[in-house]
Amino acid sequence: MKRPMQKKYLMAPGPTPIPVEALQAMGRPIIHHRAPEYESIFSEVRQGLRALFQTSNEVLVFASSGTGGMEAAVVNTLSPGDRVLVVRGGKFGERWGEICQAYGVEFVPLDVEWGYPVDPALIERSLERDGSIRAVFVTHSETSTGTLNDLRTIARIVSQTPALLIADVVTSLGITEVAVDAWGVDVAVAGSQKGLMLPPGLAFCSVSDKAWERVGQSKLPKFYFDFAAEKKNMAKNQNAFTPAVSLLVGLRETLSLIQQEGLAQVFARHDRLARATRAGVTALGLELFSRAPTPAVTAVKAPAGIDGGAIVKTLRERHGITIAGGQSQLKGKIFRISHMGYVDDYDIITAISALEITLAGMGYPLELGAGVRAAEAILMEGKA
Repeated sequence: MKRPMQKKYLMAPGPTPIPVEALQAMGRPIIHHRAPEYESIFSEVRQGLRALFQTSNEVLVFASSGTGGMEAAVVNTLSPGDRVLVVRGGKFGERWGEICQAYGVEFVPLDVEWGYPVDPALIERSLERDGSIRAVFVTHSETSTGTLNDLRTIARIVSQTPALLIADVVTSLGITEVAVDAWGVDVAVAGSQKGLMLPPGLAFCSVSDKAWERVGQSKLPKFYFDFAAEKKNMAKNQNAFTPAVSLLVGLRETLSLIQQEGLAQVFARHDRLARATRAGVTALGLELFSRAPTPAVTAVKAPAGIDGGAIVKTLRERHGITIAGGQSQLKGKIFRISHMGYVDDYDIITAISALEITLAGMGYPLELGAGVRAAEAILMEGKA
């Protein structure tokens, strides 16, 4: 028996859906990266990135995943034996420490219970106790737990010390406020496959004047991820090495879409979609995992007796909806629904409806439509 046609919905926390405008642009014949046409496109991209990061400094672009940008932030600002503070409250916070360890940087872990935001006062006390700390590494939006940290307050604290603040903003950039200059974030790292609505393959690093001073002192090895070399070439609307041309062509389109919507409206849309998703799942009697939810992704505890991985599998195979499960110690215990990037009201309604059907089929007691009604009540704000 042939299976019926099934429409696919991508609601995992990266990659995220791609707007038609970007898909069409990336499907055009490729251009040469040393030609004037590319330089014109890259000039627009540079301007758009500065507006998105809310910075007057150059935003460096590398052909890599966001992890490449994280590695670049480490090797360009530190030297062997440097001592740093790493906030670890999830898989991506842990990654900062793993990269530092790989390069011989001594890191002091500040461990936070998964699902809880870090208390900025703990960072402040750590810096007061240890004046040798050269940098503080933090994850703004911890995707693995669905938690948002108070980057603004953390930045205010760190900016009053000689230490640099280096932040993973991969799932907060283009989703919630990331005011790099106003807050005082020294290095902000992002990737293309989240709020920027593109395939994976681009990493971005915003670098402050304070961080550029440290770049000149860094003794860690670097070749491809060289901030100074990249900055020199970007001033000529070029890249130090062969760029991901088609992705950058698509990036011009998604940056334009963000500009047309307006940053404040983009942030408000993500907040509304996140609140609707949270309302929908809690109306079904489910419990949120995070005590400080990020507007990028909603992490939900799997009901007792039901494997979170089975929920993810059923949504994907029977309903064509791809969400994500838990990572590490959360595997099987939570599932995560993304609402970042190219997502609208009806994607949320579809996901909540399919979740209701999935849970009902697994024997979980619920009233069909309760989650959808709760989500709709939020989504109707300002539309009635």
